[in-house]
Amino acid sequence: MIQNGQLRVVEDYPRPEVKPGWVLVKPIVVGICKTDLELVEGYMGFSGVPGHEFVGIVVDSGDGKFLGKRVVSEINFACGSCDYCAAGLQRHCPNRSVLGIQRADGAFAEFVALPQKNIHIVPESITDEQAVFIEPLAASLEILMQAHIKPTWKVLVLGDGKLGLLVAQVLRLTGCDLLLVGKHENKMEIVRRMGIKTATPQNLAQMKADLVVECSGNPKGYHLAKSLVRPSGIIVAKSTYHQELSLNWSEIVVDEITIIGSRCGPFPPAIRLLEQGLIDTKPLVTAKYQFKDVLKAFEHARDSQAIKILVEMP
Repeated sequence: MIQNGQLRVVEDYPRPEVKPGWVLVKPIVVGICKTDLELVEGYMGFSGVPGHEFVGIVVDSGDGKFLGKRVVSEINFACGSCDYCAAGLQRHCPNRSVLGIQRADGAFAEFVALPQKNIHIVPESITDEQAVFIEPLAASLEILMQAHIKPTWKVLVLGDGKLGLLVAQVLRLTGCDLLLVGKHENKMEIVRRMGIKTATPQNLAQMKADLVVECSGNPKGYHLAKSLVRPSGIIVAKSTYHQELSLNWSEIVVDEITIIGSRCGPFPPAIRLLEQGLIDTKPLVTAKYQFKDVLKAFEHARDSQAIKILVEMP
């Protein structure tokens, strides 16, 4: 758990209560996300159990629904009774908790409690290692829900981390003129093998794009995105920063730039893409650890060469 900026293992953490309409899940595999690392640094002021990218087995539910099923879960737990929820904006519910991020313990535990309405069954054809990527893959698909990307467009993805590599694979399906911008040769080689062009920030010359997706995880990424987007173009913001970000608002107004904040996305199409073999997650797994070595796993996840570190739960 995370407490006072420290990550530690607690042996006697209480078992979650299974409320009506909720299920109890035993995690099988959990992924370490950059957000988890930022939570340790103080992001969101979170105290509790992290972990929101996971797959597990339902071991308890009041009505028997999903019992024994292998599942993943959407991470926003909405109240269901406010105006936002009534308008279909559950992920923006002001009373929400967020799995492993805000007022809700996550999956780095023996058990995790989840609302039934957030659960999605994982097909047998999808492995545990693939299923861990359903949540970030859904977040990548949200870009297509928010912007109509034309196949004639020039599109840049900034960042060669796990999210950037997933976003590039998703946007490749639109047929656009796609370029991933990164700094790590081993990571960029993964998408090059898929036919996706890559470049370093130093090799962009006077390039301008119709749409730029900012996945770098660094506040400097926004400024690079702004320098690369054409007038009347679109910046899709996927990174969350613990640091403050400053921007020149007049540039946005004068160049008529559209900035789209983009967070969580739809799970069913993410599951279908994995079923159909259209997204390759295998090369994104850098290492797997047993839970007894979870603190070592978190340290490895901080390595700039690492993409996705997985933890196998006991």
